Amino acid sequence: MQKEERYNQEIQIRAARPDDAAGLLEIYAPYVEKTAITFEYVVPTVAEFRTRMDNTLKKYPYFVAECGGELVGYTYASPFKERAAYDWSVETTIYVRQDQKHRKIGTRLYDTLEEALRKQGILNANACIAYADPEDEYLTNDSVSYHEKIGYKMVGEFHQCGYKFGRWYNMVWMEKIIGEHTADQPPIRSFSEIMRGAVT
Repeated sequence: MQKEERYNQEIQIRAARPDDAAGLLEIYAPYVEKTAITFEYVVPTVAEFRTRMDNTLKKYPYFVAECGGELVGYTYASPFKERAAYDWSVETTIYVRQDQKHRKIGTRLYDTLEEALRKQGILNANACIAYADPEDEYLTNDSVSYHEKIGYKMVGEFHQCGYKFGRWYNMVWMEKIIGEHTADQPPIRSFSEIMRGAVT
């Protein structure tokens, strides 16, 4: 058995719990402090991060990747826009621990997230991604390449809209259609309904 196959077998994907907040913040903090992948300047507190998780889980999926008892990645969905007409669209977010990349953790997380979103009735997955022109030590465009590989398509680019580390960065939106759009679209379901087994 190849090393990569062993890694994939060891990785477990499960729904996030509020008590995961501290472990997930450890994954996120280096992205805030050392990269322009997120435009957030200050690492949130554990309490603030947990509140963000709680707010997400009221309606949307939130999954973590675990390996050997350690959290190694997470993904979640959030509202694309707050108005009712946008209910069938979400923004997706994913982070993998920096020393755990190239193990297909992100792919497994996104596969699980998309499956849950489809059960909810979500049709459009949108990703907001920092974009470097040119690339530098704080930001490469690997995330854009990765999203293209898993089926996202470029929608548009905003220029010099994010300022971090004394530099200006662009931002792009990418989208992936994951469901069928109809004239009589049924309402979406909450993630809690799916977790309770209300959706089959």
